[in-house]
Amino acid sequence: QAQFVESGGGLVQPGGSLRLSCATSEFIFSTYAMMWYRQAPGKEREFVAGLRAVGDISRYADSVKGRFTISRDNAKKTVYLQMNNLKSEDTAVYYCNAASISGLTDGTPHFGSWGQGTQVTVSS
Repeated sequence: QAQFVESGGGLVQPGGSLRLSCATSEFIFSTYAMMWYRQAPGKEREFVAGLRAVGDISRYADSVKGRFTISRDNAKKTVYLQMNNLKSEDTAVYYCNAASISGLTDGTPHFGSWGQGTQVTVSS
């Protein structure tokens, strides 16, 4: 069963920044694109950002383009989501997962198991 451990969430004022982290297994990290998703209260989980294992090819949801940056540390088997200029509508529980190349294109996660997520609250 795939395991993803997210961290780094918190309460931040509008315009502020946070960096989320997600650790997973070496196999998953080296094989799949790493993805971030979020789920706001009363809404379905949605794709936020993805990054291929090789080639630094990334993709972002339109709502976060120019504000969020996904990156990965191969030595630590960790993927990050740097979130800048946060808005109230970014409030959600953030999850990571992995995806095939086609999944990076359409945002479909490969694994059915999810971590506990990390709560991001943007509020003044």
